[in-house]
Amino acid sequence: MTPPELHIVVPAGGSGTRLWPLSRAGNPKFLHALTGTDRSLLQATFDRLAPLSSPEHLLVVTGTAHAAGVARQLPDLPERNILVEPLARDSCAAIALAAAVIEKRSPGAVMASFAADHLITDGDEFAHTVGRAVDGARDGLLMTIGITPTRPETGYGYLRCSEPAQRSVIQKVLEFKEKPAKDVATRYVDSGSYLWNASMFVWRTDVFLAELAARRPDVAKPILAIAAAWDTPEQEAVVAELWPTVPKVAVEYAVMEPAAADGLVATVPGDFGWSDIGDFETLGDLLGTDVGDGGRLFVTAGGKANVVVVDGDGVIVVPSHRLVATLGVNDLIIVDTDDAVLVCRRDRAQDIKRLTEILRDRGDLDYI
Repeated sequence: MTPPELHIVVPAGGSGTRLWPLSRAGNPKFLHALTGTDRSLLQATFDRLAPLSSPEHLLVVTGTAHAAGVARQLPDLPERNILVEPLARDSCAAIALAAAVIEKRSPGAVMASFAADHLITDGDEFAHTVGRAVDGARDGLLMTIGITPTRPETGYGYLRCSEPAQRSVIQKVLEFKEKPAKDVATRYVDSGSYLWNASMFVWRTDVFLAELAARRPDVAKPILAIAAAWDTPEQEAVVAELWPTVPKVAVEYAVMEPAAADGLVATVPGDFGWSDIGDFETLGDLLGTDVGDGGRLFVTAGGKANVVVVDGDGVIVVPSHRLVATLGVNDLIIVDTDDAVLVCRRDRAQDIKRLTEILRDRGDLDYI
């Protein structure tokens, strides 16, 4: 598929609560340079996707609070291709809106959806895998790109495939599996027939929208009405009226899981150095640098590497401008920002989002 033919959607939402206090509602993780370079996660995603399409065919779906930041970081992206959600309605609404707008502009187009906060190290293999997924989408399949697992991970969902995964081979997805316990994840990986679900999707817009209308008309009806008004003088009024009525549901639950049960979903295994920058444990492991005596340092753009770790092991530090020093402590995550400091055991990295829930309940909204 030549680049101009593929339409690409980048859902850029959420506040990255497991990366609090670095990631906030008003300055979420995808706008941060968490890539080992001065490029933000969003910009790195754009760089990776640029060879697969053109700016005219790349759309970003984001919230009102982030639209200006997206435009600032992606100056080559046409303004009309930043689709703004007035309220967060989960992944199905965001992806369906993009699909409906693309279908209106380019009927029957093939679209691909990739998150704004993933890292990929092998761009050539990624492009090859996307090309194979496009082949399946052209044939009317709802395609996913599943990630070849490298460990029994309990933090990801899984795809159960019809046969052991092979490079470039399209195969049916039999079932979507929720995040498993460790022993179950080990069985999945040992079988060779399970892939990580990275929420990478490729399909024809008309095929996806037909499945959405059949399975979740309560989502499809307002989305299609909004898309009909898109790029017209009525757009703002129709969005304001109908968007709050769109149910909050993930696209896996709304479309992909029931479609898989009917044999309509397929996958291509992806083995291109994929990582989800979802928590500080991952951030430290992937991009941190050793500071001696068991410390691991990750410095954000504008931060300073002013850290001392003494008699410690497994300490991850994200400093800002102050000295951070530890003595005789192990397996901690320490994040220093201008107005908040986080100290957390590494084995509780997945639970950091609970702190944001407590702060919200307390009314401390300025901190989240």
